[in-house]
Amino acid sequence: KALQAYQKFLYNEAKDLVASHPRNTTGNSKIEDWRLFCTKEKAIYNILNQCEEGMILRVNVWYPTAEEAQIKGILKSESDLTPDSSGAVLNADRPPKHAMPPTYIRTNEYTEAFQEVVDTYGIPRYQEANPALFATVTFPFIFGMMYGDIGHGMILLLAGLYLVHNAESLRFTQPVLFMARYMLLSMGIFATFAGFMYNDFFSIGLQLFPSGFEDPDGDGQWSPTYDVTNSGGKGPYPFGVDWAWHGAGNELLYINSMKMKLSVLFGVLQMIVGLLLRWSNAIYDRSLTDFIFECVPMMVFMLCFFGWMDVMILYKWTHPIDNSPNIINSLICMAMGQQDNNPLWQGSVELAQKLMIYTVLSVPIMLFPKPFILLWQHNREEKKALASGHRLMEDEESAGPSGGHGHGEEFEFGEIFIHQIIETIEYVLGTVSHTASYLRIWALSLAHQQ
Repeated sequence: KALQAYQKFLYNEAKDLVASHPRNTTGNSKIEDWRLFCTKEKAIYNILNQCEEGMILRVNVWYPTAEEAQIKGILKSESDLTPDSSGAVLNADRPPKHAMPPTYIRTNEYTEAFQEVVDTYGIPRYQEANPALFATVTFPFIFGMMYGDIGHGMILLLAGLYLVHNAESLRFTQPVLFMARYMLLSMGIFATFAGFMYNDFFSIGLQLFPSGFEDPDGDGQWSPTYDVTNSGGKGPYPFGVDWAWHGAGNELLYINSMKMKLSVLFGVLQMIVGLLLRWSNAIYDRSLTDFIFECVPMMVFMLCFFGWMDVMILYKWTHPIDNSPNIINSLICMAMGQQDNNPLWQGSVELAQKLMIYTVLSVPIMLFPKPFILLWQHNREEKKALASGHRLMEDEESAGPSGGHGHGEEFEFGEIFIHQIIETIEYVLGTVSHTASYLRIWALSLAHQQ
């Protein structure tokens, strides 16, 4: 009896904790109200711990200049509601000369989740270009390339629509799903689109349009009915992959090649967009040193090798070649300086050799000039300071936006030179490793198709 009474007591207490208030049956439960109260109190005390004690509580904060009037208005309205006329006041102060403001990025309910993903890899410096704007498209698009299936994409799309429609019920109960709801919706849209491009519905091809192949004898030997020479005749399947490829004996060979090349194409394109963002940062900071001796040779390295690889892929797709070259072998011949006996066109081998020379020359340009230019700029500024009777303050934070190493320490040429060596090696090896990493799109897409 004692055990039953104890169990009944626990049951009633638990029922009371999860039940809504009698006056508000649609509101939160008691335990949820307690959780929200503890979260609120914790946030308040977290802010109070950052204040300086005294006659008044004082705290130094950064805030957007455009929102200064709004902040003062909110503080004034809240202060007017207090009975003892005590409240908060915002006193604008000019920051120190070499202080670096924190990065503040405006987000909305759609971009918030993508910004969180970008911030896990690194937060842009103050006034730098924010790559999260591009990630709102590239992230779900690349996911769609890996997860391209009409059926599975529609399931994910419906899940995203459900989360968006019931967002308010998830705001406090499931905050992670609430923040990621638009990301899931975008991923579902792009996965469905890629599924139509792959013509893959749970590994089944949909006969949406007439096929570009025919089997007149019924012996399984399909022949194309469109102009395979691309000389102005009938075009191929109008949208996506022809359904005749599904179940074909050479399906894996064809799909494997197509998806691998698509992954490399979009991977190199995304890396070029990243370099263009670096260009924009250098132009905004008005740093000719970074632009000429980092941005330009980086772009030359990228375009002359990996861009040329994309050109070969697109050329083979659009130009029928009797003895078509193997792209991997052509790249090996290009890098090793060997003779390629299967050129894409007359003179393509000579062009590839010239591009390889530009690729190799761009590496020392990335490596050597910038450290010596920074050393020359430092010595020039030091001489000017000595000539004016003042000692140059060894604070290199001011050189950060103008191409300095930005460590905020004394100028050390050896340290800057080592930093430049590491950055150059990281970029050269990174382009190769990133290109190989994009092949995971192809691998995961094939695994999902099977």
